[in-house]
Amino acid sequence: MIEHFELCNFDPEMVDFEQKVLERSGIGVEACMPESVHELPPNDSMKHAQAEVELVLSSIVKDLLSKHKVHPKSIDILVSNCSLFCPTPSITSMIINKFGFRSNMKSVNLSGMGCSAGLLSVNLAKDLLRVHKNSLALVLSIEAVAPNGYRGVAKSKLIANVLFRMGGAAILLSNRKEDKPMAKYKLQHLVRTHLGSNDKAYQSVYQEPDENEIVGVSLSRSLLNVAASALRTNITDLGPLVLPYFEQLRYGWSVICRKIWGRGNKEIYMPNFRKAFEHFCIHAGGKSVIDAIEESLKLQKKDSEASRMALYRFGNTSSSSLWYELCYLEAKGRVKKGDRVWQIAFGSGFKCNSAVWKCLSDIDPNARNAWSDRIHLYPVEIPAFDC
Repeated sequence: MIEHFELCNFDPEMVDFEQKVLERSGIGVEACMPESVHELPPNDSMKHAQAEVELVLSSIVKDLLSKHKVHPKSIDILVSNCSLFCPTPSITSMIINKFGFRSNMKSVNLSGMGCSAGLLSVNLAKDLLRVHKNSLALVLSIEAVAPNGYRGVAKSKLIANVLFRMGGAAILLSNRKEDKPMAKYKLQHLVRTHLGSNDKAYQSVYQEPDENEIVGVSLSRSLLNVAASALRTNITDLGPLVLPYFEQLRYGWSVICRKIWGRGNKEIYMPNFRKAFEHFCIHAGGKSVIDAIEESLKLQKKDSEASRMALYRFGNTSSSSLWYELCYLEAKGRVKKGDRVWQIAFGSGFKCNSAVWKCLSDIDPNARNAWSDRIHLYPVEIPAFDC
């Protein structure tokens, strides 16, 4: 990667900056880049972007349908999300063509929705399943790395070069009664928060050209503060749905005290979400994001282990990272019947989305998934660097 940085950015200061970000990113040596990015210099053509998306999605869709013995003609609803790559025909059309889905299926392709788009896709599929009874919905989450490398000198845009990696996820949702015995989870709640009316939040993750007209995605210094604000708003809506009454009362009383006696009284109580959930999947956007959410929610190191390990092995795979984390928990044998999983996703706009899943049966840790070949090697100790 350093060799690539040197080829793309001739300014030694920029190369040094990207190397420091890479060292502090929490990403290990196994995280994947598409073949075109391995070329010298990297090839960011549309042809290679299409090849990357087709490789990832074709593989995971084939695996999913084969694993559950589902014929492509049985799929009624198809929802895909990819923020920065939006070809014509769409990504959903690519998959329909590849697998021969029915001509009357409902298909939707989401773009520009950021790293939280995976849960947005699940939310859309959930709403469609409410309307269309006895149906199967396939949700595909991916971000294309090949066409989105930044070759300029704006530091806020160079960070994305280091963090994002190749990956994707396919999720099968059903409202058919005959599928309930084989289902692993039930979607209990999905809460969406959008702070786009606030200019600071809106511009915290922003794709734009720099002063030399080179396009890149800028990550502002205010990003962590914006994410924290979005999370607070989100959990205000989520809390009453999942928290025990005692935790809700403690939170409500602290808010009342703050309003009566002012800011000097005490901090607003942060509810103990470990009393509502057994497992946490925090979007693996970067080490600093996971650190900030862990501290904000007062979680223990084990609660964020799946997120840190997914970041270390796969990097920031955007909207699919939550599913790599859930697979980690399954492969470790930690998810049991009745357990509740909280998925927390952040994305441009700025958005914070939460999904709550209830496990319907004990998950077999030996079942094949993305971690099966090396779960025994994790967790690993990630080197710490001073910022």
